[in-house]
This record gives sequence, structure tokens and C-alpha cells, in this order.
Amino acid sequence: MNQINPLQQYFRQPAIYIKLPSQGKFYPKDAIELPANGELPVYPMTAIDEITYRTPDALFNGQATVNVIESCVPNIKNGWAIPAMDVDTLLIAIRIASYGHSMEFTTTCPKCQNISDHALDLRNVLDAIRTVDYNTSIKSGDLEIFLKPMTYQNINDNNRLQYTNQKLLQNIPDSNINEDEKMTALTAALKKITDITIKAIAQGIAAVKTPTALVSEIEFIEEMLHKCDKKLFTSIRNRIIELKSSAEMKPLKMSCPNCQNEYEQTVTLDMTSFFEAAS
Repeated sequence: MNQINPLQQYFRQPAIYIKLPSQGKFYPKDAIELPANGELPVYPMTAIDEITYRTPDALFNGQATVNVIESCVPNIKNGWAIPAMDVDTLLIAIRIASYGHSMEFTTTCPKCQNISDHALDLRNVLDAIRTVDYNTSIKSGDLEIFLKPMTYQNINDNNRLQYTNQKLLQNIPDSNINEDEKMTALTAALKKITDITIKAIAQGIAAVKTPTALVSEIEFIEEMLHKCDKKLFTSIRNRIIELKSSAEMKPLKMSCPNCQNEYEQTVTLDMTSFFEAAS
């Protein structure tokens, strides 16, 4: 028989409760346990969590973010499967639970270069995040295209591919190869960028309905995106970008205390800067 730990009363407790923008939709089976009221408990970070997000390799490959989310929001069983629209909400909630709702940050006025300190109430940021509507399909002739949010796994993989390819592009001009080989390498790198873009768009498509079939296989959808006409491709891409943008944190409206210039400041929610500021 297992003995109950007499120190259990000192374990961390939920600090806040949140509702996800996705409302728990789009998660694979067993990836989330959604309470009846839709509110997930969020716990403060542990010392191990803080060590995790300071590990460079874990930050680069996304494992740090997944580990911290699964630790602090235990109702989420698979952090890689989180729909993109929920990631910012979860990171903000974990920061509030761990360090409080106020976040200090510094901005530089683009007009006079004055540096000023500000405080942001993250509760207001949470309240401003809206649910994204993925119910409206795209219709083109006899095609109907149903969309879905990308997962954190999709976003992380695509970002890593883009980073690797951009480094390759930067290194090509300085490489010790002849001009023909440089042109071949450049052409291959540009093709890779196209492939990454097509893959990312395909990951945002749940299915394509034709008069005779409902196609959800990503390899078939990718092939369609490679070979369809520009008008169809552009309409799909623009709608996915629109949905992605509507789920993101909007830039903050700032006013310079020195010259009264008004400008916008983007708040970055990557693990390195977003949590480092609270340490």
C-alpha cells in the first residue's frame, strides 16, 4: 500500500484558471482532459521548469515549451498537439501563475530613440485574445476547403526548417565554390523555401471536398497546392494568414514620454525573453 506523503500540503496549487481560445477543439484524442466547465487549472512553474526553459537545446527544438506547459497545465497531456491559437494563452497564464500579472518591459521610441520602462497587465492581454472561427470553409468552383489550426509541433518544425535554410542561404555567397555551384545551391535553397511554405499551408487544411471525394491526406493536399492555379492558392494562403493573424497578440499602442510620439510595440512570447524578464 502506497504511503501518503505528509508534505503533500506544501505541493503547489493552481494559481489561476483559464478557458482556451480553441475551447478544447482540434486536440487529438487523449491530448487534453477538458473539465466540464471548460476551465483549465494553471500551476506556477517549479524549479525544474525554470531550469528547463534555460536549456538552449530544449529551447531550440521546442521541448522546453512542451515540458513547461505539460507541467504547469497538467490537463494538457500532449503539448506538441496544442493548436496554435492556444499557445500564447497558455504561456501568458503560466507566467501570471508563476510571477504575477504585471510584466515590466522596455521600449525605444522610433522617433527620438528615448528608452522608457513600462508595466503591462497580462490579465488584460488574456482578455483580449479571441476565439478564431475555423467553421467557414473556402469554396472555389466544385471544391470546398476546410481549414484547421496548425499544432505547436507544426509551427516548431517549420520554424526550425526555415532557420536552417536561411542559414544556408546566408552562407552560400561566402562559400568556397564556383559560381555555377553557388547558383545550383541557391536554386535548391529557394526551392526548399517554397516547399516549406507549401507544407505549412497544407498543415492548415483539414480536408478538401470534391463532388466525389473528401481528401484529408496531406501528401495529396500538398500536391494540389503545388499544381493548382495561382488564384486558388492565393485565396487559401490569404485565409490561413488571416486566421493566424487574428489569433496572435496585437502590438501594444505606446506613447513616448519624451516626445509624445505614438507607436506600436510587439510583445514577444518566446520562452527565452518572455520568462527571462520575470526571473
